[in-house]
Amino acid sequence: MPPPRTREKALRHRLAELRGPEVEAKALDARALAALAANPGCRRRAILDGAGVDKAVLADALGSPSVFGQSQFAFVRGNAFEAKVKADGGTELLRLAHEKLDRGAEPPAGARVPDLTAQGPRGRTARTELALREAAEAPGAWTLLDHPMLALDVAGSPAFLEPDAVVVHPDGSWTVVEIKSFPMLDGAADPAKVGAAARQSAVYVLALEQVAARLDSAPRVRHRILLVCPKDFSNLPTASAVDVRRQRAVTARQLERLTRIEEIADALPEGTCFSPKLPAERLTEAVESVPATYAPECLSACELAFHCRDRARAQDVVTRLGRPVRAELGGLTTIGEVLAAARGEAGDPDDPAVAALRRAAALRAEALGTAAPEVAPCR
Repeated sequence: MPPPRTREKALRHRLAELRGPEVEAKALDARALAALAANPGCRRRAILDGAGVDKAVLADALGSPSVFGQSQFAFVRGNAFEAKVKADGGTELLRLAHEKLDRGAEPPAGARVPDLTAQGPRGRTARTELALREAAEAPGAWTLLDHPMLALDVAGSPAFLEPDAVVVHPDGSWTVVEIKSFPMLDGAADPAKVGAAARQSAVYVLALEQVAARLDSAPRVRHRILLVCPKDFSNLPTASAVDVRRQRAVTARQLERLTRIEEIADALPEGTCFSPKLPAERLTEAVESVPATYAPECLSACELAFHCRDRARAQDVVTRLGRPVRAELGGLTTIGEVLAAARGEAGDPDDPAVAALRRAAALRAEALGTAAPEVAPCR
């Protein structure tokens, strides 16, 4: 087996070939990783994200443009709010961290804000790790890391992540800070948006834990993150401590289930390329050469969702009805098989899924006053 550095170099070369000549790689962020972990069986998303393919551009080239993503207005508003929160060396942000997470510590005054600039993501990752090491070795003061860079191994390929901030407490422990532009009304925010922020932050927590494991002092990574949002209808920041232990455990388990990127790449036909500059037919053939696992949840998490939904409809697969429905149908994989089983034209009567479908068809026919096929007794 070739040494790890040789394997990593060969994998990077292979992923560059898949991405296309002179096509710049799109960084895999925590939001994309959280979505990928929520659907670990989708090899298509795994290889496209691993290769750094811009799925929004790819969707346009395939003729299924995506509406997924943040609006320009929300992006500008979010940046302005983040700048306000971090003004004056992060004084307000650290005050909120002290108030919501660590009231027993000394109030933050004159906190350290190390310079994290370096060349390239690997350089920034190394500089961030050095700053975290220095803060851990000199406890007793607050430290704010503004936009640190973290690396997380995902299916054998490194993903570089950039949280909004990381706070180092006087006791040496670390807290992830997530700054969002949606409001907190009367101390509470939209549960769906808070859940999405928690899943995203759980990815950062996992990456920080990998850094902590490499340090001799092994500082503690806190599993309560600081979520900072505008207060009510103002632009004043407020915050809430959010426990992400459950999201962290789920994300870690799902990421471990991901097939290694090189295994997916090795299974692709020779010459496969996802460059949006290719003719539509060839590009479609390349995308379809990688199995996808579509579910309605993809519509809010993946730029290729419309394309995959069209294919799922064409193939008549039951996954397009949602994962809970798919789980209830056992070995029945297409809508045609489900309807045939319900009508008594196919399927094993001893199969619980088939028996339930036939019973449901009989009850529907009875309610509508129409003829129904002979139904096997329930067991």
